[in-house]
Amino acid sequence: RIHLMAGRVPLGADRAAVAGEMETTFVENLRYAADLLAQEDMMGLVEPINNRITDPRYFLNTPHQAAAILEKVGRPNLKLQLDLFHCQIMDGNLSRNLETYFPLIGHIQVAQVPGRHEPDSPGELNFPYIFDLLESLGYTGYVGCEYAPKGDTLEGLGWLHSYWESRGLQRAGTSKAAE
Repeated sequence: RIHLMAGRVPLGADRAAVAGEMETTFVENLRYAADLLAQEDMMGLVEPINNRITDPRYFLNTPHQAAAILEKVGRPNLKLQLDLFHCQIMDGNLSRNLETYFPLIGHIQVAQVPGRHEPDSPGELNFPYIFDLLESLGYTGYVGCEYAPKGDTLEGLGWLHSYWESRGLQRAGTSKAAE
């Protein structure tokens, strides 16, 4: 899997004025990339990145926009990389968005909002609920941790160990009952 970036609105350009041309170019580039990736049995991912905080000029900003582009591209090896941090900032309504876009999702990324730290840090998102929802939807892919640890990286993974223990799991997802 590889993230195929959408690019940025040119400096000084009006987003609305260049949106059509940028989308056309992005769709053509995605088709080309998807065809190359298919030869290697690889999946391309497009990620909406919020333009409110992270990158005001990034072209692809919402899951809705990404879904429309993926439909236009029409390649089965292109999927949505849904970063819940960006999705919450741009649209909120994560439960509905996960349910709506689930068939398109090829990868999930997590970070707490607004600080972009560990999922168990103070913030807007209830990650135990979100992880349960992903499981109930049948998500079996990886969940990427794209956050800035508040401290040491290893300590920053303490939330994951606590989450596993709350589910009766050990590290690496093995069941306590299996031991």
